[in-house]
Order: sequence, then structure tokens, then C-alpha cells
Amino acid sequence: MTNRGARAARGSRGPAALGAVAYKEFLHVLRDPSTRFVFMIPVFQLVLFGYAIRVDVTDIPSAYVDLDQTQESRELVSRVANTRTFDVRRRLASLQELEQDLVAGRSQVGLYVPRGFGRGVRSGERAEALVIIDGSYSATASAAANVSREIALRFSQEVRAHPWDRRDLARVPPEVPLAQVDLRSRLLFNPALRSASFFVPGLVGIILQIVTVLLTSFSIVRERESGTFEQMMVTPVGAWSLLLGKLAPYALIGAIETALVLALMVWVFGVPIAGSLSLLAVLSALFLLTSLSLGLIVSSYARNQAEAIQLAFFLFLPSILLSGFVFPLETIPEPIYPLTFLIPVRYFIEALRGIILRGALFADLWPQAAAMAGFAVLLLGLSALRFRRRMV
Repeated sequence: MTNRGARAARGSRGPAALGAVAYKEFLHVLRDPSTRFVFMIPVFQLVLFGYAIRVDVTDIPSAYVDLDQTQESRELVSRVANTRTFDVRRRLASLQELEQDLVAGRSQVGLYVPRGFGRGVRSGERAEALVIIDGSYSATASAAANVSREIALRFSQEVRAHPWDRRDLARVPPEVPLAQVDLRSRLLFNPALRSASFFVPGLVGIILQIVTVLLTSFSIVRERESGTFEQMMVTPVGAWSLLLGKLAPYALIGAIETALVLALMVWVFGVPIAGSLSLLAVLSALFLLTSLSLGLIVSSYARNQAEAIQLAFFLFLPSILLSGFVFPLETIPEPIYPLTFLIPVRYFIEALRGIILRGALFADLWPQAAAMAGFAVLLLGLSALRFRRRMV
């Protein structure tokens, strides 16, 4: 090699060559459509984590039964309703209605004031009431029990027995005994307050969504990259036949996956299924159809497997944070809360916990079933539309 050639070879490894390669790579990155997700996902994550995550337990959906109908019982209900912990929404007529309200998941805390409560307060004897708590989520249940005890203590310290009149409380003689209020707590569905009882059923829904969406989207994108998908598109097969035929094997895999994770939930984590297995199977099938359709939509927009995984994880993040899987829905701030209704797995997790922990029936879970059916029809229709446009 001549001296000039050696100098040229050394120059090709110098700063100028480095700049040329870097410039070329910058152009490649900027022109790659998948690069936009690199900037969108961190911003989306920051907004969700910053606004949606709240560890404070507030606004627990609550109901009450007041059989006493006295000034004292109304005062107790008012003190419970005026805390930030409880959101008293419903008044019911009996203890049976209150327990059914908890089973259906419409309320998580129930206050039951029996007859004779006011008489006990006025006489200075022990006046008992009952707080029934859904123990599915241990943090919420513990907070509800602690706050109810604090309410009873304050009631007992601030209210003196007969004569008891809020308008003339300052003139009650100090020798009149204080009221003795006892708010007893009763935990339902998870009396041991095991965290696994809350998280494992929700984890079942999250795992099924991740597996089915990734399986469906990756397989179709892989076929498109290899060219076999285009060959199928030119065959004399209708859009719906092609769509459902593509979904069939993954639906079977999803069904096997569902049975597997539910069996592990029962045998490994010790979370028994309190409700109907047939209802659980029907609602799981509805969700699998929704999740598989979501994977088809991801595959119809992704150009390659890298884009498919970015789009899939773009969907997984809100599914984990806004579905109630980790944080109870009532702790999500108001500006973000409406977005939870757009998360299909939210309804499946609510149905899972309802059937597995509370033994809920279809009459209790029909709103969740209707929502999942609506998502399945909508997403299947969008997938068929995308397929039909590609076939034209």
C-alpha cells in the first residue's frame, strides 16, 4: 500500500468518518416511524404515574342501614359520611340488602345501626353499631376499620348521655356520663387480609391480556414480514372467515392459559374460587375475544415486530395502572378516572374478583359482562374493517 493509500485508510477511521456515520444514523433514526414511540411512551408514563398513583385511601364506596332513626343514629351516619375515607352513596333497608350490596361490589363498606342505638347513647350504656368491610384489598379494609374505630372514640369523647341535644350541648352538666359507642368491624371475603387474595385474581387478567395480545400481534406481523400474510389475502376467503380463522388457535391457547393460571391461583397461592365456575368461564371467554381483537388491531398498525411490541406495551401500561389491578379505582384522581372506562381489562378484573372472592352472581356482574361484550363487538368490527381494506 502506498503512503497516500495508508493515510486515506487512517483518515477513514478518524473524526470525519465518525461524523459521517453518526449523521447517517441520525437520519435513519429520525426517518424510522417507530422512533416516535421512544418519545411518547416516557411522557405517557410520567403523566400516568404522576397523576394516577395515589396510595391514600379515600372515598371508599359505602352504604348504610339506619333502623334506629333517632337523632343519635343520624349523627353517627353523618360523622361517617363527613370523613374523607368514606363516600356514603346509598341508604338501604336491611342488613341482608347491605350484605348483598357488598357481594355485588357496589359498596366496600357498610354501616349498620340497629334499633336501640339512640337509647344506649342517652342512657350512657354501651351503644353498638356494626361496620361491615369488604376485606378483599387489605389496605382499604385496614383503613376503614381504623377510621371507624376513631369515629366511635371521638363520638364517645364528645357526646354526653341524656339530656343529649346538639343545640344545647354546652349546657349539659359535666357529671352526666359520656356516651359509650362501640363500632364493631366485621371483615368479609378476606378476613385474614391476605394481599394475595386481592392481587392474584387481578394478575390473572393482566397475564391473559399480555399473552394474548402479544401472541396475536406478533404472529400476524411475522407473517407479513415473511410475505405469507399477503398470500392469504389474495385467496378467495372473506374478511370474517380470515379474521376468525386467525383467532381460532390463539383463542384455544388463551383458554388453556386461563385454566392454567386459575389452577395455579387455587393450588399455589391458596385463593379459592367462591363463585360459579361456569360464569367465570363465560366471562373469561368474552375477555379473551376482546383481548385477541386488540392484538389484531395492534398487528394491523404495526409494520414490524419492533413496532408491534412498542404498541403493545403502550397499551399495557394504562391497563396495569388504570384497571384497579394495583390501586383501587376510587383512589384515582378525577381528571384521570374517566379513562378507566376505556380499559377492557378493568371490567374483567372486577368480574374475576367478584366471582373468586365474593361469590357474585351474573345479576351482580352484568354491567361488566355488557361492557366486555361491547368491547368485543367493537374491536372485532374494527379488525374486520382493517382486514377488508387490506383485501380490497
